[in-house]
Amino acid sequence: MKIGIFDSGKGGTTTMSAIKELLPNEEYFYISDHENCPYGDKTDETLYEIVNANVLKLKNWGAKLIVIACNTATTKCIKKLRLDYPDIIFVGIEPAIKVATDSNAKNILVLATSNTVNSKRAHTLINENLKPNQNITLLACPGLADAIEKNSLSEIYNILDTLLKNYNNIDAVVLGCTHYSLIKNKIQTYFPTAKLIDGNDGVARYVYKLIKNLP
Repeated sequence: MKIGIFDSGKGGTTTMSAIKELLPNEEYFYISDHENCPYGDKTDETLYEIVNANVLKLKNWGAKLIVIACNTATTKCIKKLRLDYPDIIFVGIEPAIKVATDSNAKNILVLATSNTVNSKRAHTLINENLKPNQNITLLACPGLADAIEKNSLSEIYNILDTLLKNYNNIDAVVLGCTHYSLIKNKIQTYFPTAKLIDGNDGVARYVYKLIKNLP
């Protein structure tokens, strides 16, 4: 099957790598939408225009299944995309909050873009999965995805220092943007004993299940 994947730059390559590990023989198309990075600061209308253009490209290339490898684009656009393109299978990625709560971590920190932090979906995931003895903090990380895309190490460290230095006793960190998975090792230094969790493995398993169950 032809699988299309897109993100606002190179962050989604981590998602594609996870899918390829389970499905190495499929045909892949990847759009690294660097020009519009980051998606997390766009209005809903602008974001849908951007996402729709990427979907049209992938559809024209023959993609039958499209992975939205961006938390923001998933939460803001996937419902409308499924209505507008009923002939395409859409798979999105969202903050792995359920994975974190199921791990029985007591103090969970969710790092994400401002749009994801403010989205109804993020708060729904918390309300549906938070256990009585757990605490979850949503932390917006303005500029971090863009700094990662530009590979600006000084900017990355400045942002991480500003955002993370005051958090203690964190058991799990949810990487709520695919770009953040590219700097896992750097984030881990701030939380050496915490478990870092992203949504890539879950997406890969879901895509694998979908394809294997197709007639």
